[in-house]
Amino acid sequence: MDSINGADAQVQRLRQHITATESQLRILKLQLQQAEQAAEAAEAARHLNGAYQGGLPADWRDEIFGVLHHDTPGSLAQDFGHNGEFGDAQIFARPTTEDVRQQRWPLASEEYKRYGRQMIMPEIGLHGQLRLKNAKVLIVGVGGLGCPAAAYLAGAGVGTLGLMDGDTVEVSNLHRQVAHSTARVGRLKVDSAVEYLRALNDSVNYRAHPSHLSPEKAIPIFEQYDLVLDCTDHPTSRYLISDACVLTGKPLVSASALKTEGQLIVLNSPPRLPGDVNGGPCYRCVFPKPPPAESVLSCGEGGILGPVVGVMGVLQALEAIKLLTAKPVPTGPGWSMDFTATKPSPPAEPTRPTMLMFSAYSTPQFRSVRLRSRRADCAVCSAQASITRQSLTSGSLDYVAFCGVTTPLNTLTPAARITATGFSRLPTDGSNILIDVRDETQYAICALRGSVNVPWTGNADTWLDQAIMSGGVAEHGDDGRDRYVVCRLGNDSQLAVKAAMDRIGDGRVKEIKGGFRAWREEVDPSWPDY
Repeated sequence: MDSINGADAQVQRLRQHITATESQLRILKLQLQQAEQAAEAAEAARHLNGAYQGGLPADWRDEIFGVLHHDTPGSLAQDFGHNGEFGDAQIFARPTTEDVRQQRWPLASEEYKRYGRQMIMPEIGLHGQLRLKNAKVLIVGVGGLGCPAAAYLAGAGVGTLGLMDGDTVEVSNLHRQVAHSTARVGRLKVDSAVEYLRALNDSVNYRAHPSHLSPEKAIPIFEQYDLVLDCTDHPTSRYLISDACVLTGKPLVSASALKTEGQLIVLNSPPRLPGDVNGGPCYRCVFPKPPPAESVLSCGEGGILGPVVGVMGVLQALEAIKLLTAKPVPTGPGWSMDFTATKPSPPAEPTRPTMLMFSAYSTPQFRSVRLRSRRADCAVCSAQASITRQSLTSGSLDYVAFCGVTTPLNTLTPAARITATGFSRLPTDGSNILIDVRDETQYAICALRGSVNVPWTGNADTWLDQAIMSGGVAEHGDDGRDRYVVCRLGNDSQLAVKAAMDRIGDGRVKEIKGGFRAWREEVDPSWPDY
């Protein structure tokens, strides 16, 4: 009996030991599960750390991880917006392995490869690339300035690129407007440029505005964008674009180029309401009055060297990228980074605006001129502004009248003029003299045999003295020979004939109407069209 009781007691002790062992096993299993979960969380945190730390300047990391390390649950797909920028949802602290597997990086793999060379620089980083991807930039004018500017902005990964131009591609554009090609001559410039840019980067959203800018269109279009580039070539458009940027609160990067020189200026940066002295100056602050209409030359009249306008367009793209990727500046002790912002925060203290001037044949080629800040009496950005959104959209502002219009000269009587066809029928026996008043460079490109080159200087007395010295004009009036004066388009020749008639009363000096343009159309189609 004692032996049976002893066996029962031993069995009972074994059962208790088994129960205790099973309990310990359950505890060990639970601890193992917890350890595995901790390992997964650590792995996820390591991936996140690599994703963010690898793409951000060191002084941005603590601020970002301060946002990452809170306990609000969520999913990584919610925390990043559809375009890669941080969304409104809060960022979670402990993502699951599945979340990390689904969306580990804020950019696509192809984007890391495409933009990696600029993202590794602290000036850009991941944060700057996300700003570029979320930015909307409008380029007004897709010519010599707009083509290189658009190419570099598209290459840098600007999310939306708007192109506005109402012109078509011409052969004379191709030496400098690098986005166009011989095959696309005659097409709208915006369509030609979009085709070129898509081949460069098809991940950018391109918006074509195939028309010239007008006051009525400016504000509704500018409001769709974060930044505007003025790549036009006339004062009327420059004043209009600047006014619209001030009224819509958009920074403006403006440039110009002619012959071998160019200028670049960043305007309305930082953008502020009219009357705020901390805002950047506008175009009217720098140039309150437009230049005389007769002094404004186009590229067709004054000429342009392709690389010069290309340099200025590239610099516009550079300034745009600097503005779009600028690091936000803390504004107080409770400040935190705004991941939803599409535009950079302005500098804590506005920098003094400057104009960058480029001259291809000068040493040094670049120099900078400091500009004044906003004018207290500016018509658009001062507290007493007379130009408003309503005056712009209503079309009551006439920018053409403000800048002036150059009309073709018509200062001579019919008796003092002859058509190109009429001149071609005159005898070539030396009874008349042809005076070509184009400059020496154009005269060397093409000239009529036997003509005398006396370039029009803009000064009647100076030109007449040179004409007399060259034998083109008789000093003491009629010498029995007729004089005919020709220029490229028929303007300078009228001024020269009038100078001769006013000073020496030579009634036998006549102007060839329409210049060499008329000569090509009426007489010699092979005459070079330059």
